[in-house]
Amino acid sequence: MIVKYSLLVAMALVNTSAFANPAPVTDINRDRPTAANTTSTVTGSVEQRLATLERIVEARTEAQLRVAQQLQQLLDEVSELRGVTETHAYQLDEILQRQRDLYLEIDRRVSAIQTAPNVNTPAPASDIPAAAAYSSDVSENDAYDKAVNMVLKDRRYDAAIPEFENFIRNYPNSSYAPNAHYWLGQLLFNNSELAKAKTQFERVVNNFAQSNKVADALLKLGQIAERENDKNAALRFYRQLVEKHSTATSARLAQERINALK
Repeated sequence: MIVKYSLLVAMALVNTSAFANPAPVTDINRDRPTAANTTSTVTGSVEQRLATLERIVEARTEAQLRVAQQLQQLLDEVSELRGVTETHAYQLDEILQRQRDLYLEIDRRVSAIQTAPNVNTPAPASDIPAAAAYSSDVSENDAYDKAVNMVLKDRRYDAAIPEFENFIRNYPNSSYAPNAHYWLGQLLFNNSELAKAKTQFERVVNNFAQSNKVADALLKLGQIAERENDKNAALRFYRQLVEKHSTATSARLAQERINALK
């Protein structure tokens, strides 16, 4: 009986201890992120990505702009080089033209000396080629030689202009007239007096059709038309030169200009 009573007391003490010390409760929501925290994190992530994309796009745009600027610079340089090349080609044509003029003038003088009539045994005028005939008028020859020497020897180009003008005025029917008109036109052309130069070259073409200076005069008329930005007129003169004076040296230059202007 005493044993049973002791067991009952012990069990009562155990139960009392259990109720007196309840088990600890854990807050399961303590470490779980709230909706506000989650939204803030997502928003920050999107903004960072957008900022990164903006930086990438900006960098690529700047790179493309630099490439475009470099390309434009290269195009400008190519255009400038092309202009320089065309200028040099034109200047070379001018030099070649002057050389041809010099050779023609030398040839004319040699031919004139070879065909000049002997003072003691004068030859009939018909025996002397018209293009190379040396005038029997000493003053005429001297006047022409003076003007030419100012160009070829003295290189006094401006002073030669009035000399050729005086020669043409005093000897309009001279066998040297077409050459004088051409030389005068060339000097005026070099001074950029295009209208006056054009008049002289037109006189060679229109008034001295049999002269060997017609082909060269047509070439100069074409060049003047080009400087005046009259492409159609330039082509017309060049084609006339090629068609009517195909064997002339200037015909090759005219054909080159035709090809360039097409």
